[in-house]
Amino acid sequence: MLIGRAKSICGELHLPGDKSISHRVAMIAALATGDTVIENYAVSSDCASTLGCLRDLGVTIERDGTTIKIHGVGRQGLSQPAGPLDCGNSGTTIRLLAGVLAGQNFDSILVGDESLSKRPMKRIIAPLQAMGADIESDNGHAPLTIHGGKMLRGIDHTLQIASAQIKSCILLAGLNADGRTNVIEPAPTRDHTELMLQWFGAKIDATQDESDGRISVKGAQTLKGVNFSVPGDISSAAFFLVAAACLPGSELTLRGVGLNPTRTGIIEVLRGLGVDLKIENETTVCNEPVGDLIVRGRTDDPMGSKSNLIGGKIIANLIDEIPILAILGTQLEHGLEIRDAAELRVKESDRIAAVVENLRRMSATVEEFPDGFRIARSDLVGARIDSFGDHRIAMAFAVAGRLADGETEINGAECVDISFPGFFETLASVVSS
Repeated sequence: MLIGRAKSICGELHLPGDKSISHRVAMIAALATGDTVIENYAVSSDCASTLGCLRDLGVTIERDGTTIKIHGVGRQGLSQPAGPLDCGNSGTTIRLLAGVLAGQNFDSILVGDESLSKRPMKRIIAPLQAMGADIESDNGHAPLTIHGGKMLRGIDHTLQIASAQIKSCILLAGLNADGRTNVIEPAPTRDHTELMLQWFGAKIDATQDESDGRISVKGAQTLKGVNFSVPGDISSAAFFLVAAACLPGSELTLRGVGLNPTRTGIIEVLRGLGVDLKIENETTVCNEPVGDLIVRGRTDDPMGSKSNLIGGKIIANLIDEIPILAILGTQLEHGLEIRDAAELRVKESDRIAAVVENLRRMSATVEEFPDGFRIARSDLVGARIDSFGDHRIAMAFAVAGRLADGETEINGAECVDISFPGFFETLASVVSS
């Protein structure tokens, strides 16, 4: 993919459905009794992997574009698959589905592509085994073999890292456990699973204080099919927000974006760095806050007029947006430093290393740390970029290419289909050259 410099970013967009929410609503709808109609389901290949696994588990799914209808089979209504369940590149699929399958009465095998097979799974295996699940792995990696027929028991589990995937895995397993399952998290993480379970009729207790949060679910609850509308993906919105913010004369409106407080760290950070960003038409749809985002490009006043360090608890709610924040950092008067983000090392790629290498190729000044990086204000120059097979790296550097002098070539650009098929075309549709 060849990318040229843009003059400005202007227009109005409706973004694809939120990936995190789409994964969860499909799985929970399958475990419900009755039908669920889902509008604006994500078009990503990751979310297609979730639907494929559910079909292999005996769930009937009808699809018409971004609208899908799932005929729920109930908590214990899944069927033994004929072969391994292919989770593709999706960490959300394999980790949440492991929780669903841990309490079923049949054996199943979860597999993924080369990248997914390198990602750590002990973090879900340990709590599921503590609940009584029988799981085999390849030294803590996929494939995961789950031997069914085990009666799960509720546990109290304190997360060692703030992770919505681990939390959701345990809560979904807790639906088929005897007694109550409690998850204590060290920092707030996206709470789509809790909100969605409530929308489907489950009782969830959640408390949060300054030190930690506790989420509790009682086993053997019955879920009922509902209608559900998926908001636009705020993680996808971040790429467009940064692109418009960095180019003078830009004005971009993103309609119907999810504004869950556990996901809006990116808005807080962008505003703190001087980005002209407003929210309008706020409402709540299916327990999820939604609104329109309006961003205007920088004026002659420099953004980030003070030292910019991002770290601590907010990182858990920014983890997917850090690659695009790195691009923003090259445009800030005092650059940007990201710390406490070691989790980026075990994403679809080593995102810290990928960001650092590609920014250096574009003549940026970058210092790498084990848990992040420091980026200086830099004039970007077009270069040949490696996506490392990581959709968020490819999209972040597509934005970098719009800010750089000369032409940028992104190798492996097709990986954007993992989360946002048509991303390059969508970005081009609001670019003025």
